[in-house]
Amino acid sequence: MKYLIVGLGNIGNEYHHTRHNIGFTILDAFAEASNVFFADNRYGATCEVKVKGRTLILLKPSTFMNLSGNALRYWMQKENIPIENVLVIVDDIALPFGTLRLKPKGSDAGHNGLKNIQDILGHSDYARLRFGVGSDFSKGRQVEYVLGKWPAEQAEKLPERAEKCAEIIKSFCLAGMQLTMTQYNGK
Repeated sequence: MKYLIVGLGNIGNEYHHTRHNIGFTILDAFAEASNVFFADNRYGATCEVKVKGRTLILLKPSTFMNLSGNALRYWMQKENIPIENVLVIVDDIALPFGTLRLKPKGSDAGHNGLKNIQDILGHSDYARLRFGVGSDFSKGRQVEYVLGKWPAEQAEKLPERAEKCAEIIKSFCLAGMQLTMTQYNGK
């Protein structure tokens, strides 16, 4: 069985370690813990992780956030992965820092990456793991905030949160959506 795990973010050093790039950060940590390395491919950097007979294709789109759907669609088709085996990792300003929420579907919640995926797929029925980045910004400063670097106290907590995300990703692939939601949401 194959799974496509898509971490949303933007390419380029100026976006490295920003809130908006949490999807890239989580996949980098997951790959490192699995002793695999990303290779540049069409529409993004990819690598494969084997977990108990399952193949997880990790994808960091190179299309920039607002065109993430193009990369997702290409790799779904290339690897013949059904939508129920796709998980998108995304930042969420509606959740406090470090809060993790796995959802089987939902709105784009104003997130341009999710909006593009929905536009490309024609629906919003795909799993997403939302990583809370908080909303500590004044009116009109949202873009500046999500493209900002993590403050030191949050940056220190990222490795533990990335580890928890890896557990959720593995559980999604091995135990399925419902059991994983029950085990991890609200914890």
